[in-house]
Amino acid sequence: MFTKDNRQNAHNMIDRIFKTIFPARGMAERLAQVQLSHQMLDTMLDDRISLYDAGTGIGKTYAYLAAGMAFILFRAAMGLAFRPIVISTSSIALQRAIMDEYIPILSIVLMEGNWITAPIRAVIRKGKAHYVCDMRLERRLQRANFQKKNPKAALALLSLRDHLDMDEVPHLSRYDRERVSVPPVCDCGDRNCRYRKFLGDSFEKRYQFQICNHNLLLADAIHRSQDRSPILLEHSALVIDEAHKLPEAARQMFGVTLCADDIQAMIRDLRTEQYLLAAEALAECSGPVRRKLSEPWEEEYPLEMLLRLLVLLNKSLRMIQRQIGTSLTLASQSRMEALEAAVSLFCDGNPNMVFYAMANEQGSTNLCATISDLTAQLKAVLWEQPYGMVLTSGTIAVGRNFQRYKEETGLYGDDRVTESVSLSPFNYRQNCLLYFPQHPPQQQHENYYHHLAKEVAALIKAVHGHALVLFTSYAAMSAVKDRLTGMIDYPLFTMSRNAIHTLEQFRRTPGSVLLATGSVWEGFDFPGDCVSLLIIPRLPFPRPDAMKEKEREHYPTLRAYIRAVVIPEMQIKLKQGFGRAIRTETDTCVVAILDDRATPGRRYFGAAKTALPDMRLTSSLSEMEQFIRSVKPDGYFREGRL
Repeated sequence: MFTKDNRQNAHNMIDRIFKTIFPARGMAERLAQVQLSHQMLDTMLDDRISLYDAGTGIGKTYAYLAAGMAFILFRAAMGLAFRPIVISTSSIALQRAIMDEYIPILSIVLMEGNWITAPIRAVIRKGKAHYVCDMRLERRLQRANFQKKNPKAALALLSLRDHLDMDEVPHLSRYDRERVSVPPVCDCGDRNCRYRKFLGDSFEKRYQFQICNHNLLLADAIHRSQDRSPILLEHSALVIDEAHKLPEAARQMFGVTLCADDIQAMIRDLRTEQYLLAAEALAECSGPVRRKLSEPWEEEYPLEMLLRLLVLLNKSLRMIQRQIGTSLTLASQSRMEALEAAVSLFCDGNPNMVFYAMANEQGSTNLCATISDLTAQLKAVLWEQPYGMVLTSGTIAVGRNFQRYKEETGLYGDDRVTESVSLSPFNYRQNCLLYFPQHPPQQQHENYYHHLAKEVAALIKAVHGHALVLFTSYAAMSAVKDRLTGMIDYPLFTMSRNAIHTLEQFRRTPGSVLLATGSVWEGFDFPGDCVSLLIIPRLPFPRPDAMKEKEREHYPTLRAYIRAVVIPEMQIKLKQGFGRAIRTETDTCVVAILDDRATPGRRYFGAAKTALPDMRLTSSLSEMEQFIRSVKPDGYFREGRL
């Protein structure tokens, strides 16, 4: 169909989708979304690298999917070979939404407009550990005692004969998952293996979109840079959604990560293969470090003390490797070698790497080692690729400034890079109120946590529950919880290692209060009245660690480093936290920042305000209560009270 002016026809297609067909189906026309999709198409057409900070409610997913399909049809009209578009995200939830919600609707729209004759095809690609190994599954089914298993877990295990992707099977136990997943070394040789068939199918040239996570994207890029077999099909453009997560994924892929599950999995492998003495020896010597890694990371805990716990484990792994290493199955040998190499690295150190610890999404601790110059690696394996790349997120810019993100990813100074900010269409001045206390709790005060708990309780009472309190550390969260109990008469939940279970309870209990930290800052949504009060006790400044110390070396003064790195990272994290409350156009919320450094007139007031949308300010509890009374239905005020 693109015959006279293929480029203009591609842009005309975007206009018709968003200005005619979508509105006819009851979807609002948003000028910012249309402009964003046009810009994304130009990025693909011109082989640029473009950064797009898209506010909540813009509709960036439809924007890049429509641009991607226009680009694919443009290439076909130009007689170019078919190549899919890769979409990389950081979350399985977004991958499923793209596959099950966005693409089916866009398919209907494109067929209605006569651009395509069959639905859009897409495939989700993941690492091996997400898929079922048929041989391991049958072995597990033979050995499992179904009379003693949890009924839901038993049904989940049995259902794997009909499901290849284990993420599609709720209630599957982690124990079963580890025993039936495709091992790192897949050597079954079975031509009927569902995983091998899936891989073969994924490389068929019939999928317009290949959807993966950032780790798999980087693994593919590393393979290509080393002239190894590619993991993903050759593609014509790349979309990186949730782009703010790319730097951390890169630190993992260009480094080494160690967690308690890695050690536990090796112990289980040894037991499964009947090396019981080796398994018990490994379990005993690794006990202290496994217990520490199973707990949430405490920033105050010295990294050196954690590394000392690995010394005995290191000796034990070397001994086991010498005695039985060659007798293990190939999969267990691979796991043993990887574990021994990781533990040795953390024990022996490496002058070219930076060592640090961080909380993971499960609420426990990861030990991490990464290369000191991450940007050079990203440039070499990813940014030098010749196709267009769309990087988008709601939190990769501070205001309209992308400098921090470009420096962190190695894109600063790249002449292919363009950038754009699309502001959220939500009416924050009408639907939000930003609260700063007149007399905020003073952190240096000996009774700080008592004063903080009293302020939090007063806010919860003024807004009638429905509150999320986001802390910057587990220690602070625990201290406030101990003091808050008894001060409020609303159900109180506290973030634990079983985050999903706690969050489901919170969502199912209208009017309740959740104290949280870690991944909740950016990983979960609370639309509607669930969170009508967001409390941020302290600004989320990054904690000093080895990574920060290394980066500090590149700046002439501490003040320059704080201005260029510390404040922008705080602003981005604050922006992410704010996004937990306002998820839809009709959401209403009070946002309370209790940090004494951020109150009007203080040092970080301007930085905090710049990070957030334009909202009305107040320091009055009564004004806050009046606001809530004006925007909430009567039933809201009957929820939650004990």
